[in-house]
Amino acid sequence: MEHFKLRLAASHMLAPTVRHLAFEREDGTPFAFVPGQFLQIHFHYADGKPTKRSYSVATVGDGKAPVQRIEIAVSYVEGGAATELLSTLDEGGTIEASGPYGRFCLMDGDTNSRYLLVATGTGVTPYRAMLPQIRALTQSRGCTFALVYGARNETELLYGDEFEAFAREVPGFTFHPCLSRTPRAVPRPHDRHGRAQVALGELGPNAANDIAYLCGNPNMVDEAFALLKEAGLPVPHIRREKYVSSR
Repeated sequence: MEHFKLRLAASHMLAPTVRHLAFEREDGTPFAFVPGQFLQIHFHYADGKPTKRSYSVATVGDGKAPVQRIEIAVSYVEGGAATELLSTLDEGGTIEASGPYGRFCLMDGDTNSRYLLVATGTGVTPYRAMLPQIRALTQSRGCTFALVYGARNETELLYGDEFEAFAREVPGFTFHPCLSRTPRAVPRPHDRHGRAQVALGELGPNAANDIAYLCGNPNMVDEAFALLKEAGLPVPHIRREKYVSSR
């Protein structure tokens, strides 16, 4: 897989400990990826040992044409080497990357009528990239999509306003924020107080109609996987990507 340099074009804080970063390839080449894929950032520890970290591409593309900007969301890990690199990177600064990798994507051959998309934390980024595909599938196949998103409180619902706006615009898409610690001061109709697994159970997973995507915290992914298997979903219809934070 080819390595290339990325230059930071823009960034902002999405949440108190999550930064949204938009990169462009230093050589100006557009970046081709399929929504759901990730790239790897390559760097060195303080002792010179090489390492890398994976980040799902968050760019809202159409899934067909290459994009100029590669967007990712980075969680700050206390004492983390990648945190040190990516939290202090100034606009114009460059990093080394490779990709895209991964198969956590919407599949052309699927014939299901509903998708259950489940996320915690930055695990929601691949679903943001999928939004144009989701819109197209609600029209072409009449599919519905339910996005279940677990966070501790409202400030940690990354891209929450974008998902709410998309749900208003696309009748086949519903957004279910699950706040495990602090509910919103003014709760919204689909809000749940509790973890993502609770809302997932309430959606009544159905082996005949559903394909599920699970992305984020390994415990959530394992628990949701067990719940879906118990509901009868075949293993190939439960697609998983675990986000493990490493120093």
